[in-house]
Amino acid sequence: MDTIQYTPRGVCSKQMEIDVEDGVIQAVRVMGGCNGNLKGIASLLKGMEVEDAIARMEGIRCGMKSTSCPDQLAQALKSAR
Repeated sequence: MDTIQYTPRGVCSKQMEIDVEDGVIQAVRVMGGCNGNLKGIASLLKGMEVEDAIARMEGIRCGMKSTSCPDQLAQALKSAR
């Protein structure tokens, strides 16, 4: 199993860790940010193919920001390709 450690930019969360095995997300941990929303996102991502997660989350914005925590999770997954 690989663990992706990523420092997001432009969002409230401070650190992201994603466990991936054979192209499938096993667990997501996010420190900081909107706790309930990020726990929900982590739960939905568990068992999802990495490529599907990137396709669904990349480009999502948070308010007037050019990015969001879901977009930053997609960037983290892309960085580990």
